[in-house]
Amino acid sequence: MRNLNGHVPAGACGEPTLHDFDYELPARLIAQTPLPQRSASRLLLLDGARARWRDSRMSELPTLLERGDLMVFNDTRVLPARVAVRKPTSGRVEMFLERALEGSRALVQLRDSKSVRAGMALQSAGGAVTIVGRRGEFWEVELPDAAVAFFEAHGQVPLPPYIERPAEQFDRERYQSLLARVPGAVAAPTASLHFDEPLLEALERRGIERALITLHVGAGTFQPVRSRSLSQHVMHRERYQVSAATVAAIERTRARGARVVAVGTTVARALESAALAPASGETALFIRPGYRFQVVDALLTNFHLPQSTLLMLVAAFAGRRTVLAAYAHAIREQYRFFSYGDAMLVFPQALPSAAAPCGDAP
Repeated sequence: MRNLNGHVPAGACGEPTLHDFDYELPARLIAQTPLPQRSASRLLLLDGARARWRDSRMSELPTLLERGDLMVFNDTRVLPARVAVRKPTSGRVEMFLERALEGSRALVQLRDSKSVRAGMALQSAGGAVTIVGRRGEFWEVELPDAAVAFFEAHGQVPLPPYIERPAEQFDRERYQSLLARVPGAVAAPTASLHFDEPLLEALERRGIERALITLHVGAGTFQPVRSRSLSQHVMHRERYQVSAATVAAIERTRARGARVVAVGTTVARALESAALAPASGETALFIRPGYRFQVVDALLTNFHLPQSTLLMLVAAFAGRRTVLAAYAHAIREQYRFFSYGDAMLVFPQALPSAAAPCGDAP
């Protein structure tokens, strides 16, 4: 079903529109702070094949999986990607990292960038930042130091826009997975935020194996879908790597008849982009209803924004109607939503027949 962009062909099977992924969320359910204990989150267990769900807890996750299952985590590390700079006129601008480039260059977003131009020097706490030029929706800049070192030294935690408070010191630790090791993301792979050492140890005792991929989450993850027709949406690109060791772990899991559990939509995108082969590069894979999963057997994920590509990915996995009904249940039961919120463990919908290749299309 995929073309070279990873898109379902336009018009296939009467695919849903943007508004088919809308839902009403009371603002009070958007988690503004993390729970004191990572694994204390609630967990909604969703069976897409039977269109059933039940309430559980993250601490019960080891009992919900089987010995020999493989959990795949994203080991990207979030950079403190927000830096305040000043224009020569003394006007303040926020610089938001999109991607570190070679040497001391980076791609950034500049808020209030109307009067910014190539060659301009912006002043930061770490020295002068020179505008090299425009690259699409971003600006290429020359920093006083290597990009990762510069943002680590002078940046603030890039909390998502729906968290309506300034970043605090505790966010540097809590908006970061315990397995984070490769710097490069500007947003957290939030499904992994639910794991603390006791839970990881309990999973290991249960005989559940672990593997890693790297996908550096970009600011585009918060980009809204602006076209009503999903086939016209251009997915943001993110850098990823799936190692030979992880592919071998997946093959061993398949051989023993166990399941591959993607911890987060970022892991699902990376695994499906690699498609059972070691791979690295950039992915623009847009997973939405009509997509046939090749690698992922179960998905642990947070609750996602209305009309977002992340919600569409979950809907492709478990069925749009089923997922939205489960979301309605979560809202009634006062689950916490989004990055610092609760989680879902999702098992897939039944494979559609050849006569109905898009499965849960409306």
